[in-house]
Amino acid sequence: MHELAITQSMFELVKKKGDSVGAKRIRKINLVIGELTGFVDEYMRFYFNFLSKETIAEGAEFNVKSIPATGRCRNCDTEVKVEELGWTCPRCSSNSIELVAGKELFVESIEVD
Repeated sequence: MHELAITQSMFELVKKKGDSVGAKRIRKINLVIGELTGFVDEYMRFYFNFLSKETIAEGAEFNVKSIPATGRCRNCDTEVKVEELGWTCPRCSSNSIELVAGKELFVESIEVD
């Protein structure tokens, strides 16, 4: 259910931006969601459709770009796919992995008429 609160905040942000530029309609919303956020894009899409009824965003295309969880070894600089278990570098076997992607959550762009 935490998708509802996030989607509500995102919707308010998008609607406010559309209003500020005098948009008659919001046609498309492009989101970036990191794999580690735990947000399910299908739920966000559902809540967005519910929240946008009878607003300038009703019927807007809702696109989500998913960013995989990625880390970088602090010892040998190898980039690795971060799994839930096993934050170990495949190259040098170090456990010193720095998270570099996967926690993103933002509106990348909107398209308006």
